[in-house]
Formats: sequence, structure tokens, C-alpha cells
Amino acid sequence: MLQGPYRRPLYLLLAFVAGAATVLAFAPFGQGWVPFFTVALLFTLWQRASPRAAFLIGWSWGAGLMGFGVFWLHNSIAQFGGLNLPLAVAITLLFALALALFYGAVGWVANRFLPPGKVRLLLGYPALWVLVEWLRSWLFTGFTWLSLGYSQVDTPLAGFAPLLGVYGLGLLVTGGAALLTAWRSGWIALLPLLFLAGWGLQQQWSRPAGPSFTVALVQPNIPQVLKWRPEQFEPTLELLMALSREHPEAELVIWPETAVPAFADQVESAVLEPLHRLFGRERRTLLLGIAVREADGRYYNAMIKLGAFGRGRYFKRHLVPFGEYMPLKPLLRPLIDLLAIPMSEFSAGEEARPLLELDGYPAGISICYEDTFGEEVARALPEAAFLVNASNDAWFGDSLAPHQHLEMARLRALETGRYLLRATNTGISAIIDEQGRVVGRLEQFRKGVVAGKVEPRQGMTPYARWPDWPVVLLALFMLGLGFSASVKGARPPDPAP
Repeated sequence: MLQGPYRRPLYLLLAFVAGAATVLAFAPFGQGWVPFFTVALLFTLWQRASPRAAFLIGWSWGAGLMGFGVFWLHNSIAQFGGLNLPLAVAITLLFALALALFYGAVGWVANRFLPPGKVRLLLGYPALWVLVEWLRSWLFTGFTWLSLGYSQVDTPLAGFAPLLGVYGLGLLVTGGAALLTAWRSGWIALLPLLFLAGWGLQQQWSRPAGPSFTVALVQPNIPQVLKWRPEQFEPTLELLMALSREHPEAELVIWPETAVPAFADQVESAVLEPLHRLFGRERRTLLLGIAVREADGRYYNAMIKLGAFGRGRYFKRHLVPFGEYMPLKPLLRPLIDLLAIPMSEFSAGEEARPLLELDGYPAGISICYEDTFGEEVARALPEAAFLVNASNDAWFGDSLAPHQHLEMARLRALETGRYLLRATNTGISAIIDEQGRVVGRLEQFRKGVVAGKVEPRQGMTPYARWPDWPVVLLALFMLGLGFSASVKGARPPDPAP
């Protein structure tokens, strides 16, 4: 049973509103200060709650965050899954409620197993929060959206990103929220020091690996509903070529994910080979997105390199569940038949070694939401001199998703100390420097080219060398201290002599 005031729905509503307000911390709003207060409010509500009450409060907070933060999923489910809008919204809300369980779990475990007071607040809540965010990044193939660390890409705490990564930033945010919650004890004095340290860490963690070169990121802005229509094929290629010719000085031209709406074997002689010869004569490199069908019948979401430095290809390794492959087919067959999502039987590629060379430099390539997994992107280092992400966020329409995705890409650049080139179909395409700053961009639903200079980099950031494990181990250590205090507090006193 809920205890005391937690019988009242007001407290669950307050938690829900706080979670929803946390969406303002992420792009496009960029109010990185918000989670310090919304998470502090959650911690305050948790402080005197029973384990069951803490679970419900955390679940309500998470429902607010996920319900508003990833509501854009209903757009792709409705438009491309063939479902009516109410059913698409219902599926999206169920998904949000499932993700919210992680936040409920933090409250339940902490209030069930850790002693009340400073131990639970300063050690338990932040440590458990980071562990469940990390767990969410790989459980059921992973979904890293709205991890708290992403909200700090434009704050002084971003200086910690090359050391600690997104989950380390999340630990700092939740730790800061815990300090705010315990403001009467004087611990809050540590919070300004945290920001000062982050500001001081904003330095170069990598160094130039060679001269800069010019790139052109092509954004054709082709609506998803038109993209795969046969009559659209020729106009699509003509548009891509016309945009590519706008910047003849570009040594590297990148087209977005599945820019060529066909299987590679269908257009090898008519499209790919002529492009290879053309860009070779111009001493330029073209990297384009296309689906590849192998002789064994499997097909892959791929990026193909053509032009001056020979041919090569990269196959996407981390597939989108329900979008590019269907997990648990025997159990979920009714849902799979209901959704009827096209092109949803891709195979996963193998580890990309050696890396694809673009304009003479090894590049760490990712497709679509692969760049939302920091540890996977960091595997391309130290060889990768820069990063490339090709995406098609047209699936999500005019929503928060493309802005959130760009924010995550910015943190990947910060974590690795590498430029990241983001070529998308409908936006937001961008050139991001090694400090996570956007130095060139093209907004959504505009056709055009993002052109600019890219500086190849070398060297390893601490995060690239030891990705997420140091933060995970630190969180486990903090949790161990909390459990130790709990056991010590429960031990009966020694008998008097």
C-alpha cells in the first residue's frame, strides 16, 4: 500500500509533470539546467516513499519523459506501418510506459535495499540511475534515447564527455540533483565546483592527422512516401547528381542512407559503375547509401564507396528492431503481420575491419541510429580519422526526433575527439567538429548541400580507450558502498562486556 500522502494522485501527477518537463533539457530546446531540478524533485518524492510507492512515482516520472520525448514514434508507425492513428498512438504510449519501468525500478530497488538518508540519496539513486540507463542501451538491442547525459552537450559539463561518455554525464547530472535535494546539509557547495571542473576540461583531446579537405553532404529532401516509387527513381538520381555538382571542389561527397532507392545488383551497370568512373575521373570520392542483396538472398543496409580511391562498402551492424528486422518472430507474428513495415528483413553486417578509407583517411562509418551507441562508435578508434553517419529521419516527420538525433551525434564527436559528418535525406545534415560544435548544417525539409572543411584527427580520448566500463564499475562501487552501509546499519550492536 502507498503510505501517507502518496495515497494521493497529486504526487504521481507531480512526478509525471516533472518527467515531461525534462524533455525541455534535450534538443531542440537545449535547457540543460532543467534535469537538475526535475530529477531533484523526483528524489525528494522518493525520499520517504515505500518501495512500492517509489516504483509508482518513478514510473510516472518516466512516463512523462518518454511519453512526450519519443511520442514522434507514432508518426512512422501510422504512416509506414499502415495502422490508423489511434492504434499507432496506443502502441507508442505502451512503448513509453515500458521504458518508464526502468525509472520505477530505480526507486523500488533503492528504497527496498538501501537505508534512508544521505547514503540512499547521494550514492544509491545516482548509481542505480546510471546502471539502468546503461542497461537500457543494450537490453533488447538497446534504446539510448533521452539518456540524461545528452542534455549536457551545451553546458560546461560537456567537458567531461571525452573522459566519461554519456553515462558519466548522466552520473554527474543525477549526482548534482542529489546535491540539490540535500541542500540543507551543505553538500550543494560541490555543485559549482562540478561545473568549473567541466569548463576546465574543455580542451583538445586529439590532434590533426593531416591537412583539411573539403566535403559536401547532399540532402535531397525526398518525402518517404515517394522515395521507393518506381517513377521517382530517375528524378531522385538527377537531383542527387545536380546537388553534387554544386560543389565541384569537394573531395568527398556523401549521399544519405538508402539515397539510391534500389538494390545494388539491380543498378550496378546502369548507375554504380558509371558513378564510379565519373568520380574517379574527377579525382573525388562518393559515399552513397543503398540496399545490397547478396547471392545467398540476404540483404543489407549499406554504404558504398566509389571514385578516386577505389570501391568499398560498409554494412550496417546494429539494426533497428521492428524497422529493419523482426525480433522474436514466432511470438510476435501477429504484430509483425499487423505492422507490415516494408524492408524489415535486413541482415546485420560483420565488424568493419579494416575501416573504409575515404579521401585517403580511415573513417568510422555508422548508419542511422548506430551513432546513438557511444561504445560502438568508439570502436573505430584509433584508426578512424573522422566519423560519418548517414541517416534517413524522414520516417519521423516534423518532430523532435531529428533534433534529438543530431544532439546525440554531437556527443559522439565529443567523446571521440573526431569530426562527424552527418548526411541525411530530409535533415538535419551537419558537419560537427571534434568539440561537438555544429560548424555547418542544413535544416529539415530543405534540399541542398552542406559543404565545408574537415580536419582528420588522431589520438585517443580516455572514453575511446575505455568506453562505458569505468562509469559502470564506479556506479557498482557506489552501490556496493550503499549496500554495505545498509548491512552495517542492520547489524545488531555488540553485547556489552
